[in-house]
Amino acid sequence: MNEIPLPPLDVPALLRQYGLRPHKGLGQNFLQDESVLREIVSVADLEPVDTVLEIGPGLGSLTRHLALAARSVTAVELDRNLFPPLKKVLAPYKNVRLVQGDILALDPADLVDAPDYVVVANIPYYITSAVIRHLLESSPRPRRIVLTVQKEVAARICAAPGGMSLLALSVQVYGQPSIAAHIPAEAFYPAPSVDSAVVRMDIYLEPVISSARLETFFRLAKAGFGQKRKTLRNSLASLLGRDGAGSLLAAAGIDPMRRAETLSLEEWGKLVVSIQ
Repeated sequence: MNEIPLPPLDVPALLRQYGLRPHKGLGQNFLQDESVLREIVSVADLEPVDTVLEIGPGLGSLTRHLALAARSVTAVELDRNLFPPLKKVLAPYKNVRLVQGDILALDPADLVDAPDYVVVANIPYYITSAVIRHLLESSPRPRRIVLTVQKEVAARICAAPGGMSLLALSVQVYGQPSIAAHIPAEAFYPAPSVDSAVVRMDIYLEPVISSARLETFFRLAKAGFGQKRKTLRNSLASLLGRDGAGSLLAAAGIDPMRRAETLSLEEWGKLVVSIQ
């Protein structure tokens, strides 16, 4: 693919040109630091034959870099007001397709033409969990997901037993997450109040918990984390009753006085296979 020069995108000037302002309600903070943009593409580890699904291209700063690294990019943007500047910025990139819509209302299989695709996204905190779940429950699943999220959210996704969360379990049952880069707030326009991080998730061919048991796994996990300060016997009682919760924990060899955040994914798996 012929390389196209990538001068830094002047985000404030582009917004002024089109009479636009960052939409706080949509969590719009536009990445504009070229070194950070290049680092995200490096983390995505793309091949020239790859298909990329980008969520929230904004003004196309990252999309340009993705277009140079991959065979094709489908960029899904919710805010229709951004389409005029987006089309202008991305006009030189013939391998980019723009889609206006809500990713949560779209089937990824309808957006990409290759099963072995990669997702890249800079998403606001309030939809992080929903977007991850939507992507991981789609078919086919992406082979890799690279998300730019708030630093604290990145830490939650990559948590280990002792600090586990429902979000961590929801990711780690499908793949291996790691924090690949840290991004200072000033890399964005406007600068958010917190720093961000890039999380890379390498997705397994099959979930750690068998597909047939995933629904049970998520029911148990939601009950366990629904009342985090309670012991597992008490939190799981909301789903199974106190006696049922005690019997399940005993069958799985798990101390009923422990709390949900202390369990490993393997221990949740033992609970799933022990349930009647």
